[in-house]
Amino acid sequence: MALSKLPLCCVFFLLYISFFISSQALSSKIAVAQIKDQQDNEPFVGINIGEDVSNLMSATELVSFLQFQKVTHIKLYDAEPDILKALAKTKIRVIISVPNNQLLAIGSSNTTAASWIGKNVVAYYPQTVITAIAVGDEVLTTVPSSAPLLMPAIESLYNALVAENLHNQIKISTPHSASIILDSFPPSQSFFNQSWISVIQPLLHFLSRTGSPLMMNFYPYYVFMQNKGVVPLDNSLFKPLTPSKEMVDPNTLLHYTNVLDAMVDAAYFSMKNMNFTDVVVLVTESGWPSKGDSKEPYATIDNADTYNSNLIKHVLDRTGTPLHPEITSSVYLYELFNEDLRSPPVSEANWGLFYANATPVYLLHVSGSGTFLANDTTNQTYCIVMDGVDSKTLQAALDWVCGPGRANCSEIQPGENCYQPNNVKNHASYAFDSYYQKEGRASGSCDFKGIAMTTTTDPSHGSCIFPGSKKITNKARTVVNTTNPGNAAGGSRLISFKSCRMSAVDKALQTLLTVIFSILLHIPCMMS
Repeated sequence: MALSKLPLCCVFFLLYISFFISSQALSSKIAVAQIKDQQDNEPFVGINIGEDVSNLMSATELVSFLQFQKVTHIKLYDAEPDILKALAKTKIRVIISVPNNQLLAIGSSNTTAASWIGKNVVAYYPQTVITAIAVGDEVLTTVPSSAPLLMPAIESLYNALVAENLHNQIKISTPHSASIILDSFPPSQSFFNQSWISVIQPLLHFLSRTGSPLMMNFYPYYVFMQNKGVVPLDNSLFKPLTPSKEMVDPNTLLHYTNVLDAMVDAAYFSMKNMNFTDVVVLVTESGWPSKGDSKEPYATIDNADTYNSNLIKHVLDRTGTPLHPEITSSVYLYELFNEDLRSPPVSEANWGLFYANATPVYLLHVSGSGTFLANDTTNQTYCIVMDGVDSKTLQAALDWVCGPGRANCSEIQPGENCYQPNNVKNHASYAFDSYYQKEGRASGSCDFKGIAMTTTTDPSHGSCIFPGSKKITNKARTVVNTTNPGNAAGGSRLISFKSCRMSAVDKALQTLLTVIFSILLHIPCMMS
């Protein structure tokens, strides 16, 4: 029967049912999206703080320094009481650790575990925002004799948190070396070292049950050093790549532009092979040394600057990985200070962003990626053509950027300052930079289908001054890096509906529609 033949009340009734169902479906989608926003779309960059430093500043000075540098998340290798006390009311989120030499006592006694929680957590929380406890550090590979104690220690500490009703606020996990994963490339063929399955299996069950992250220490530096000639340096440093230089997983056909993403996906595939798909990867260590001995020629300031700068931008760009583009792992940089008291090789003492006196080892290039690490004073990047791009592709991009892209290309016209050298690569670099600066150096404005890259080296030459070197008043876009306190450790499950509640607007709308419907029920709804 045609809708026009129905009385008004029946029309309202049908509209109500249709609208209510639609609104519920929309509410459900919004709720799921909000959950994913809380869990996956708020990645952060934290930093590790080692204390093998001569003349280390006091805890109060350290916390003031962290606040000045806009650091929001830190990880300690112990539970230093002075630091935890100084962190009170700062909102800086901290992962505390159980040193390996305490595993025996905690893993053997529930009373000792409860005492540890009381002394190192309850005494400071919530004034000090403790988000997670890292139980040991690379236990399986550095102190394998303590491996049988790892899960008992984790369970005992968790039970102590439950007793204090803190188990939903503070997650528990243990950081692993990347070496527990075998055949890490291609990622789809990765699997956990079978000799540790007796520990890894119950650990993953625990992480899945408690919504805690799998903590992994991932160092593309070591992957590169161990596979020179196989893994290109550019792939290790997050440098932009032409499609021909991307690493391809032959089983999934997923393309990898950097080593870290491949390592993260290797962890996801390894968990999937054991039927775990709801545990998030949290990268608890990653970095690049700025100095090494003669056997470590790639431990340089330039490479360390490039890796850490690009890593920060990669995380805050929230692009995820090829396997999980919807999930971006948070990362803790290794590390804040050069630990000059560390034993050789030379690189061991040179992973820090700062010296002990708080002066930077190098200046990161992270402008436009929020306010994290205020030692970034460069704020000067340029967009240029990548090497190895064919002239036909370049010409097409040049035509677009000087046409629909509305870049100022007047300087590359005949007779103007940037016309020479007269080739498409030179002209395209100038035009790309013009567009990039016009867009405020926004993320994605220096790509042009993968043929452009950003650089901190001024490409100006002779009388040709690139737009990035001219006084431009465009404001760079700021990516605000907010974090959810309840998920500060990055440890929520991939899929959870515990927070799926109808919003206040949805409730009000449903109430209003119900009232209307009740009124309609009192109106005779009969066919004319």
